[in-house]
Amino acid sequence: MSVEIDTRPIWIILALKSLRPLFFLLLAVLFWYFINMPSPAGLTPAGQNAIAVFLLCLVLWVSNAVPLAITSIFAIVLVPLLGILTKKETYALFGNEAVFFILGAFILAGAVMHSGLSNRIALNIIGKFGGSPRRLLLSVFLLAAVLSFFMSEHAVAAMLFPMLLELSKSLKLRPGRSNYGKFLFLALAWGCVIGGVATFLGGARVPLAMGILKETTGATIGFLEYTVAVLPLVVILLAVGFALLMILYPIDVAGVENAGEVVEKRLKGLGKMSFGEYSVGIILLLTIIGWISMGRTLGLAAVALSSVVVLFVLGIVRWKDIEEYVNWGIILMYGGAIILGSALDKSGAAAWIINGVIGRWSGSPWTVFAIVSLLTIFLTEAMSHAAVIAVLLPVVIGISGKMSVDPSIMTYSVATPAGLAFILPMSTPANALAVSSNYITVRDMAKGGLIMVIVSWVLFNLMAAFYWPLIGIGRLR
Repeated sequence: MSVEIDTRPIWIILALKSLRPLFFLLLAVLFWYFINMPSPAGLTPAGQNAIAVFLLCLVLWVSNAVPLAITSIFAIVLVPLLGILTKKETYALFGNEAVFFILGAFILAGAVMHSGLSNRIALNIIGKFGGSPRRLLLSVFLLAAVLSFFMSEHAVAAMLFPMLLELSKSLKLRPGRSNYGKFLFLALAWGCVIGGVATFLGGARVPLAMGILKETTGATIGFLEYTVAVLPLVVILLAVGFALLMILYPIDVAGVENAGEVVEKRLKGLGKMSFGEYSVGIILLLTIIGWISMGRTLGLAAVALSSVVVLFVLGIVRWKDIEEYVNWGIILMYGGAIILGSALDKSGAAAWIINGVIGRWSGSPWTVFAIVSLLTIFLTEAMSHAAVIAVLLPVVIGISGKMSVDPSIMTYSVATPAGLAFILPMSTPANALAVSSNYITVRDMAKGGLIMVIVSWVLFNLMAAFYWPLIGIGRLR
């Protein structure tokens, strides 16, 4: 049994423990006042209650005073309790297709990782293409990105992190001082972040956005349609990111022979490719083909869950092998976010916010698109990606209706930038792991991250202006 010792001064510990009850008491008083104050003109009582729940969740999400999943559960409880939606409507929304797609994606990623296939792929790529210092860095960068096309970027970072620590030690890199060490771990973080926005599989935020879009408008964005729309941005950001790291952290090691020995030793330890690895790889490949070819007709969740059933029917995996990879907190969190978004929409709160606040600067669709994408890309540094989508997307969809713009186009303005977090370690687990290595500092991450955020925002808007009309997505007027 492990014991953690808090080494902070006693006065800090006591202050924090005493302030926590005061924080929740103040929050409860403000919430009670808001739901009981006279409703502003044009806002229904249900809409007022929806905004109160929204603001409460916003504070809890930003402060992280309770786990994100618990905040979402709180929203699930309050929405029917305050009469915003009926109990039947509320709990039915938790069965949204996006929630089950996320569940299926977790199980499929768990099968890939448990079988050892992902580790084998990573080691083989680094072993074959990492013969020189620059090629090793490029291999890690592209490997993190490409794996994040098909797995949660969080899982990819967790899988590659121990391997990079071992490589760093074998190269005798000095934590916090070696340029090569900084480059190596930033390559891991940035690769995961950039690759994570390329498909629906890099994180649950894009399926969440699609779930809110479908729930509020009935419109959908297909798996292939989304990837085709954002892939040029991903490719350009990978090129810019690697070039920027080369400028910021010039290579300061002569060779990487020791790293090659580490990779070769670990590969030998894996032995020959097993039947389970072959089977999981084939099923994952067929699943991706199914998402591309039948995602719109059958639904992404149906394809994912069908593959999950096949895995278990054929005995390729067992539940006890997979359950540790299923993050039930994330699933609860996304279910609650979808319910909160629907509550804002159906109660009329989103429309009221649009008319009274945002409507003042919503004359030009391009202006709105640019401002929303900028707001999203900076909010995602301080808030959960899912929280940003839950907060902004219902309002943005409402704006699109007011301006007679296709809501699918405006959905991109939130769904894609919400994953481009480069500046702070708390913005995504990939960044947090990189900083926890001690090879880079928060200052190192922020120095290049701010440049990447600005470049990402500019490129994203240019892509929307010039590339999207060419592939038939539509034009903002």
